[in-house]
Amino acid sequence: MPSEKITFSGHSGDRLAARFDKPSGPVLATAIFAHCFTCSKDILAARRISQRLASAGIAVLSFDFTGLGQSSGEFADTHFSSNVADIRLAADHMAGLGFPVSLLVGHSLGGAAVLKVAGQIDSVKAVVTIGAPSDAAHVADNFSDHLDEIKANGSARVSLAGRDFTIKQEFVEDIASVKLLAAVKTMHKALLVLHAPLDQTVSIDNAAEIFMAAKHPKSFVTLDNADHLITRAEDAEYAADVIATWAARYLNLPKPAAPIGAPEGAVRIDEVDPDGFRQDIAAGPKHHIIADEPVAFGGTDAGFTPYQLVSAGLGACTGMTIRMYARRKKWPLEHVSVDVTHDKIHAADCEHCEAEIGKIDRFRRVITLIGDLEDTQRVRLMEIADKCPVHRTLEGEIEIVTTEAL
Repeated sequence: MPSEKITFSGHSGDRLAARFDKPSGPVLATAIFAHCFTCSKDILAARRISQRLASAGIAVLSFDFTGLGQSSGEFADTHFSSNVADIRLAADHMAGLGFPVSLLVGHSLGGAAVLKVAGQIDSVKAVVTIGAPSDAAHVADNFSDHLDEIKANGSARVSLAGRDFTIKQEFVEDIASVKLLAAVKTMHKALLVLHAPLDQTVSIDNAAEIFMAAKHPKSFVTLDNADHLITRAEDAEYAADVIATWAARYLNLPKPAAPIGAPEGAVRIDEVDPDGFRQDIAAGPKHHIIADEPVAFGGTDAGFTPYQLVSAGLGACTGMTIRMYARRKKWPLEHVSVDVTHDKIHAADCEHCEAEIGKIDRFRRVITLIGDLEDTQRVRLMEIADKCPVHRTLEGEIEIVTTEAL
């Protein structure tokens, strides 16, 4: 999916850095992703979720709040209300570009911020929170040992996630003044709350309070064993899949959670994450599957491996060909199943292969035929299996022509 760098003016006039992840095909909706406290738009969870939503036709603007990541300005001069203002300005900027924002996704304190601002953006139809606190003041737990120093001196230098930040008294007073649940009650947007029961940073009680305060439609989905920052790839991808499917209902997307834009007659394969191997595979606008590699090979085991996909093509074609023949002959075939395995063997071990050196690919096919079939009928169906088009393609001479897209 294409990604574009964007900058826009934040609440203090500083330039905020953003990444706009767009679908390969048409943009069906636009979302804003608000990152967690002292994080950035490039945190793993933000990148994976943005890319997955883009594959479902939802363009995502992820930006660094003032003074964080690649955005200019001083973090020490920001607070929760300034984050809310930055989100609103981001939505205004996207609307000016012709991409009105209909979905807000917020992680941790970013989740609290989208809850606060959602009612202020008319184009927003749905809101998603991930590990969000029900009270913005909850973030003060990260530097509770410094609260007395901040009050006495007006500010303090604190260490958060291995980095030093200056926290001012204005920040503490601002988060204490926020009436977040009151905003949730009156925002009138569809809400999805994602939270991990074992979250050690923001307890799941916060999710319950947010959920109870919200009006319908509202949904809650547990993230099981995920940590607060959603650092595991499988957790981020699960969250992204849930968001894409859920949002489709409230954004009126034509096809939930399926990559958009593959032309008719072509199978399009889009990389989901450059740090892994997961691929979204779309055949036109209706059909979608996932390819990946096992964890042992650096993948996340979220889908078929490439060779499993080839094996699936052979097995599916075999079953269809047998069924077609049995149907035409009106034979009592009740069910057919095909097991296909793939491996590499030495050419010298293949009796029917022309090559005598090196290794060749071998697909082993085991076919189960269920039904009151005569022996002659079973023999004939096994012969027909070898006539399936994919079988012939794999045994025939193949030419692959590769060109770079212009």
